[in-house]
Amino acid sequence: MIISKTPYRISFFGGGSDYPEWYNKNEGEVISTSINHYLYITLRDLPPYFDHKYLVSYSEIERVKKISEIKHRVIKLALSKYNINNGLEIHYDGDIPSKSGMGSSSAFVVGFLNCLSSYKKKKLTKFNLANSSINFEQKILKENVGSQDQVAVSYGGFNNIKFSKNKFTVTKLKIEKNYKEKLNDNLLLYFTGQTRIADQIVEGFKKTLNGVNKKNINQILKHVDFAKKIIDNKKLDDFGYLLDETWNYKRQLSKKISNNKIDYIYLFAKKNGSLGGKLLGAGGGGFMLFYVPKRNQEFFKKKMEKYLNIPFRFSENGSEIIFNNVESKIG
Repeated sequence: MIISKTPYRISFFGGGSDYPEWYNKNEGEVISTSINHYLYITLRDLPPYFDHKYLVSYSEIERVKKISEIKHRVIKLALSKYNINNGLEIHYDGDIPSKSGMGSSSAFVVGFLNCLSSYKKKKLTKFNLANSSINFEQKILKENVGSQDQVAVSYGGFNNIKFSKNKFTVTKLKIEKNYKEKLNDNLLLYFTGQTRIADQIVEGFKKTLNGVNKKNINQILKHVDFAKKIIDNKKLDDFGYLLDETWNYKRQLSKKISNNKIDYIYLFAKKNGSLGGKLLGAGGGGFMLFYVPKRNQEFFKKKMEKYLNIPFRFSENGSEIIFNNVESKIG
């Protein structure tokens, strides 16, 4: 049996510049962190006593005899890519719902490829795991996804990730411990109750990144530089105000990024103590992050009590194999 543990992520600044449609012509850059909520994938050899050869358990349970019969596209295509012929039982468990803007789709790919690599007795570096996952999502699955999530959850930590044509670099931000803890204390995560399919949202606006949205992306990239200065100078509330600015530019990328409910929640939050925030992920629903100074939080939480608050802490570890006792012959 092999078990992988992969964190979810929160992206603060630079979103939109991590799409190859942008960074293959320009440079992209983001600031993000992994958090202490995780996605687990369990993989084990399936004994040859059953009518089925593959058991796949997620929101559905599949029992099939051939890889080609598996409905879960990531699992089906990854098993084919890694040339796995043994019977397998695969289970997915996540702390956070899918399609909610927390990088769950990429976290699943990273976690599953990490499992399969271990199963094939191939140890991947963080770079190779992230790079393999980006290529898998963009070139094999042909999904409309950026490249920051795969890197964020492969590496873990509070990072500045830069993208240019066919490459990326990761720099762990040097953040004073006390400032980092206070920043974490001032960030609140809420679930809107809506999930969405990011692929459909991204498909529209990524075509405009070097056109009508070029000015918006360039402004969003300036916010990355501002954010690094804010962190270096140990400013707290300025971080919240900058989140507000970057959200206003992000929501202009596409009419599908926000909607009446999201706009209402955001304005309601600002009216009741938040200095700024953003909808996480591609847009359309999922989780919203708010910067709320500690002095405002008691009042803020009472006003926001009908929405689900998810406590979280910044984390340091990226995707890892937490259990591995595979000794069988690999097919």
